[in-house]
Amino acid sequence: MRLRISFFVPFCLVLVSPAVRAWDHDMHRLVNQIALASLPKDFPDFVRVPANAERITFLANVPDRWRNVDPYLRQSGGSWTDHFLDLEQLPEVGLDPRTVPSLRYDFVVAFAAGRAAHAANLPAIDPAKNTDHTREWPGLAPWAMAEYFHKLRSAFAYLRSFEEVGGTAEELANARADVVTMMGIMGHYVGDCAQPLHTTVHHNGWVGPNPNGYTIWPGLHSWIDGGFGAKARIKLPDLLPRLATAEPFVLAPRTDGRDPFFVTAMDYIIAQHELVEPLYRLEKAGQLGHGEQPITPEGRAFIEGQLLKGGQMLGRVWLTAWKSAPVDTYLRTMLAKRQGAATEQGKKPVP
Repeated sequence: MRLRISFFVPFCLVLVSPAVRAWDHDMHRLVNQIALASLPKDFPDFVRVPANAERITFLANVPDRWRNVDPYLRQSGGSWTDHFLDLEQLPEVGLDPRTVPSLRYDFVVAFAAGRAAHAANLPAIDPAKNTDHTREWPGLAPWAMAEYFHKLRSAFAYLRSFEEVGGTAEELANARADVVTMMGIMGHYVGDCAQPLHTTVHHNGWVGPNPNGYTIWPGLHSWIDGGFGAKARIKLPDLLPRLATAEPFVLAPRTDGRDPFFVTAMDYIIAQHELVEPLYRLEKAGQLGHGEQPITPEGRAFIEGQLLKGGQMLGRVWLTAWKSAPVDTYLRTMLAKRQGAATEQGKKPVP
């Protein structure tokens, strides 16, 4: 279903700056803005309040700020490895991307064992360039996406409990703020993986055998993340005619016991990985606009298409989290007890 532009343009003009620049800042904001614009009308309306919408877009860049400022956060919290997954490394250590464990530490154990058994398949690590000890790992982006999805489901669950079983005004405000926080931060990881160079060992120019003569320019990634968007002046209103209203994922239990949302996240990353070589072919043909090259229709279509994919995916993830939020039985029980105690207190005669 296509969006009605007349409904969304006023909302979008509040959110978007005159020209957005890149995944390194403004394009991450843009992915979250696209996702907000894709939500159906029955989605909780508090996220569209201008202050909350701005908060959601602001938070799209927080995971980069974590790792950019404090080197000790590169392995925890906003971990460096949560931003990508070098898919080629999985089969090199005997793992199939379509069957890897959906729990983070199960995968870490499996990858470590595979790396030890197939060490010759992976490049040697230079200790001088690995002071944060992240180069041992291929990236953990789909696990980060899945973990934030379930945190968001939890946030919707306890918000619903407060709404339905007598939360105070302060509790409702705080629960809504938690939803906004989870929506905004998880948008960073979904947005990252819409950029094909976040799914490959060829993230900063082609590495290893190169029969097709693709660029080895280490600035390619930063150009895609930053330079192209600034030069092309990509704007949200230009993307709206191609935006579809979000629909929830169907997450049926799996016979292998893995988290069905994790599988959805991995499928999304695999699909973007298939665009790595098409992106390199665009660069080879001079269609990505760097240097003296013009912005071509082919280059614009590719980059705008990936931004739309990221925003559409994120909108579906948010919607699915809301629709599939479980019942917070514990909180509902505690709220019911509190209400009962208040009722009993109210029945006592005033001395």
